[in-house]
Amino acid sequence: MSMSFKALIVEDNREMACSLNMLLRTEDFEADIVTSGLEAQKALSSNPPDIILLDLGLPDMDGMKLLTNLRMWSSIPVVVVSGRLNVEQKVAALDAGADDYITKPFSPDELSARIRVAIRHKAPDMLVSHKYSVGDLEINYELFRVSVGGSDVGLTQSEFKIVALLGKNAGHVLTYDYLINQLWGPSAMGDNQILRVNMANIRRKIEKKPSSPRYIFTEVGVGYRMATEDTLAVENPK
Repeated sequence: MSMSFKALIVEDNREMACSLNMLLRTEDFEADIVTSGLEAQKALSSNPPDIILLDLGLPDMDGMKLLTNLRMWSSIPVVVVSGRLNVEQKVAALDAGADDYITKPFSPDELSARIRVAIRHKAPDMLVSHKYSVGDLEINYELFRVSVGGSDVGLTQSEFKIVALLGKNAGHVLTYDYLINQLWGPSAMGDNQILRVNMANIRRKIEKKPSSPRYIFTEVGVGYRMATEDTLAVENPK
């Protein structure tokens, strides 16, 4: 990445803000730091960044409100960096439009990988790609085919739709309700069993060790996330 990328850090803890700033500089980002929701709104309206690192616990407003307002007019990638561990809050942030959510304390390598994924996810060439590959896994959207090591794994239609949707949003957590709504409609939302059965079948077909997945990770109580080359190295160190 080049210095043409700019980040906005929305964090009222000075020590944490400085740590995030140092991390971003190692990724060749220029970063501005603001400590309140009001300052963030001013910065976003005057000089929109390429990515936002957002803390939810701001002194003047909840970060969720800032996120919701932002999504009314902008698709700037947002990675929530928060100390809130509650699963419902994580789901709410992702459903409100956050591209990713990582809790404190975090691994700097993992956050760096998720930032790179969030930036690339908005790149135009990602939208026209007919294939997605990570490790030995390849998704061919034109042929409706998923292969591992060059061999077709034989997914059913529903299984392919799940993998295809995760692949198109690789690196991002898709909530259970979002996946179910996209695949089976709103009437099926809230019933995760059909999704879990399909995921168990998918993992038996694409993973060497289904109990220790390499390609599709479970965010417990939230949803699923497809690996990218960046996150694959972090999640599966040699």
